[in-house]
Amino acid sequence: MNRLIECVPNFSEGRDMSVIKQITDAVERVEGVKLLDVDPGVTTNRTVVTFVGEPEAVVEAAFQAVKKAQETIDMRHHKGDHPRFGATDVCPLVPVAGVTMEEAADFARQLGQRIGEELGIPVYLYENAASEEKRRNLANCREGEYEGLKDKIASEEWKPDFGPTEFNESVARSGAVAVGARDFLIAVNFNLNTTSTRRANAIAFDVREKGRQKREGNPIVGKPVFDENGEPVMIPGTLKGTKAIGWFIDEYGIAQVSMNITNLSQTPLHVAFDEVSEKAWQRGVRVTGLEIVGLVPKASIIAAGKHYLAKQGRSLGVAEEEIVKIAIKSMGLDDLKPFVPNEKIIEYVLEKENVTNRLIDRTVFGFAEETASESPAPGGGSIAAYIGALGASLAAMVANLSAHKAGWDDRWEEFSEHAIKAQELKNEMLFLVDEDTNSFNRVMDAFGLPKGSDEEKAARTAAIQDATRYATEVPFRTMECALQSFAVIRAMAEQGNPNSVTDAGVGALCARSAVMGAFLNVKINAAGLKDKDFAAKMIAEGEQIQTEAIRLEAEILAIVNSKI
Repeated sequence: MNRLIECVPNFSEGRDMSVIKQITDAVERVEGVKLLDVDPGVTTNRTVVTFVGEPEAVVEAAFQAVKKAQETIDMRHHKGDHPRFGATDVCPLVPVAGVTMEEAADFARQLGQRIGEELGIPVYLYENAASEEKRRNLANCREGEYEGLKDKIASEEWKPDFGPTEFNESVARSGAVAVGARDFLIAVNFNLNTTSTRRANAIAFDVREKGRQKREGNPIVGKPVFDENGEPVMIPGTLKGTKAIGWFIDEYGIAQVSMNITNLSQTPLHVAFDEVSEKAWQRGVRVTGLEIVGLVPKASIIAAGKHYLAKQGRSLGVAEEEIVKIAIKSMGLDDLKPFVPNEKIIEYVLEKENVTNRLIDRTVFGFAEETASESPAPGGGSIAAYIGALGASLAAMVANLSAHKAGWDDRWEEFSEHAIKAQELKNEMLFLVDEDTNSFNRVMDAFGLPKGSDEEKAARTAAIQDATRYATEVPFRTMECALQSFAVIRAMAEQGNPNSVTDAGVGALCARSAVMGAFLNVKINAAGLKDKDFAAKMIAEGEQIQTEAIRLEAEILAIVNSKI
């Protein structure tokens, strides 16, 4: 899985687009980062920029953006409606895929330290990167805004986490910045079959974390209740980590519950949809669909699709495209306008923008034609991985057919687990199809390095050895994956839909061929390694895997033939 972090810096300039263009150009110059959105506000004099990519690239792009904002924005002349205390006012990092919140917080601290030390800007760490509890809240860090910054950074209680504590000429120009790590925020609108804003608001108050104010007697017009400190007594809503309000949308002619889900771990997207639907139903209103504003992480859509598949008693081990389709239809994401996954799901947007000539994206015919050409790649290693992927695919197919077999409804979860495992192995081996070719190309590139001097010869030799070692490891991973697939294949031969038992048998043939084919590549690449201990270890372990694969294939074929 790709490691992705989103960064959503807010800059204190929303009127001069030439300044914003300089900042976003600085972001886009960093390789591996995709600029997703630029949202300027004239009244607030503030622009929200969104970009995403690998963590290290995002941190570099964020630093360059902060640096450019320091050069182009002078806070001594800034006026706007939004609270602010710096040219780059806030700079949150948001884990999207393959990155934990703890890791995102570490990246935020690294970014903050670099901003403080290299740019001389006072830095306050907030949210999950905060150095102390009171600094978690952005409002606390920004209290007093730019106008109060001189005294704030000089105080013992509120001295910056990084950067200067003196309000010098540079700080007077740049102000301070809050750097943090927070959860992904999803903005969603629940479409209602009503035009009543009051009913939409009532549903919003039912579910939002803050809830509604308690009243004596009539819950709508009764006297508000306050505590001994004069603070309003609230009746909490049912969804943690959410903010919501009802409104009427002229464009669509309907009322909506507009919600920000600020904590997806507490309230996943599908949980919010089900709860709003239930509360709406209790008030005689129906949710007809869900509108997602901006982009959404793939994990949220996949979790929703699997949730609704499980509610239907269907296998979760189906293709990702099918899971996404179930999520779209279950939550009515296409109620008001088409929901195009390639334009709305962050990971798909990035894949579309970074199109590569992958073997697995070709047609079956195209893959065969490319293999048959005079090019040395794709070769046996890629073919072995693809054969292994087909074997796992057959195992998944039998599992899914078994999960849906009439009379076996009480066993759908059992087969679903097998299908999920088979899909995971299939996906890994599909990745290895291209990675085997990539590893071969790395070896060729290493041989093409210059060798005019002793230094160049040494560097070339080291590069060749590194590339050859990796070219040995990749087919070995294919062997390991293919061997793991035998467990699912055997279970399907023994317990699966008897009408598909021969499909399990073909899967076993594919898995054994994948192991043996990949092992040939392990051996020929290991022969070129100077690290003979490593080479011997790979060969010895490969021999064991091959022996086990041949044994398992024979046992599975015996089971298959006994049932024909």
